[in-house]
Amino acid sequence: MALVELRGVSKSFRKGDETITPLDNIDLDIEAGEFVSLMGPSGTGKSTLLNLVSGIDRPDSGTITVAGTEVTGLSRSKLADWRAANLGYIFQTHNLIPVLTAYENVELPTLLLKLSSTQRRQRVELALEAVGLSDRADHYPRQLSGGQEQRVGIARAIVAHPKVVVADEPTGSLDTETSEQVQGLLQRLNKELDITMLMVTHDSDVARIASRQMVLDRGKFLERESGSIGEGEIGRGGIMQVGVKESGAA
Repeated sequence: MALVELRGVSKSFRKGDETITPLDNIDLDIEAGEFVSLMGPSGTGKSTLLNLVSGIDRPDSGTITVAGTEVTGLSRSKLADWRAANLGYIFQTHNLIPVLTAYENVELPTLLLKLSSTQRRQRVELALEAVGLSDRADHYPRQLSGGQEQRVGIARAIVAHPKVVVADEPTGSLDTETSEQVQGLLQRLNKELDITMLMVTHDSDVARIASRQMVLDRGKFLERESGSIGEGEIGRGGIMQVGVKESGAA
């Protein structure tokens, strides 16, 4: 059984008098330890997919199973407990609390877990060490660079030892050099800590750091083969299907 399984997942939204269905009867398997990147034109449901996998939102139909737990079958209270123990989320804009130090920001997810103070401290210290910020633990977000803030956000995402980490445009607000540093960090965490990752990005260069690269467009997954999809092949009108194959149902 794959670590993440989506079966027949659909999600629609109302926009005025129109019903938009970005995800229509989608199937997807992600194996433990995989690093999957997801691209596609704006409005195709990429971030919606992350929210469904992480239990922030619910599908209209279909099932989502993560690490043997059918997330779609959990009550809201149980879902919150499950998410705290199993899911890490990396945001584009860091979402750090400005009045808390880097240490305190990373510590937040552990407050929802049944850990002793010693266990909590050890996890926070290990997470900060993993992202290379042990020496910035007492710094506030305003005292950190944009790249350091994002690394704090990544440490916060992994501190609870989650089964899956989802990342929504994790380099979208960074300059080129800092983006490359964060890309290298994500690759290292995936390989060295065996963290399963699902990342949404609009940047084809960032997508290439994943071991498996997919595109979501018009209700279908397209999986990249040995050929590559350049930035010019992804646009508002859809995707030129160059070097890709369908993966999943529409």
